[in-house]
Amino acid sequence: MQRACFRLRVDPVHLDEYRVRHAAVWPEMLEALKETGWDNYSLFLAADGWLIGYVEARDDYASAQQRMELTEVNARWQAEMSRLFDGLDGAAPDQSFELIPEIFHLEDQLEKLRDDNTRKAQDID
Repeated sequence: MQRACFRLRVDPVHLDEYRVRHAAVWPEMLEALKETGWDNYSLFLAADGWLIGYVEARDDYASAQQRMELTEVNARWQAEMSRLFDGLDGAAPDQSFELIPEIFHLEDQLEKLRDDNTRKAQDID
């Protein structure tokens, strides 16, 4: 599993429509996302139009995104949604994400701490 975070800018004029569209995403789009490895997927939309996405890709993000690109429903969804964004220059929204590097994950650091403590305890014995 790989965690990924991305951002993209929704045109502030279209914020209400963007929210409405995501309140009832097409069932076939939801199913395609799940089937292609998009787990625990969330979108967060700020009042100024910045959209932050978070996803846990079942294997890795690039593979999940590539599988999604191959679906017909994704092509339709991206075509409908593209006019709601700023600065795409003709690209599909899902091809315009700015990936944001992860620098901290609580569970990863806690696991490392537990492993380090276990090793120290074994060294003492």
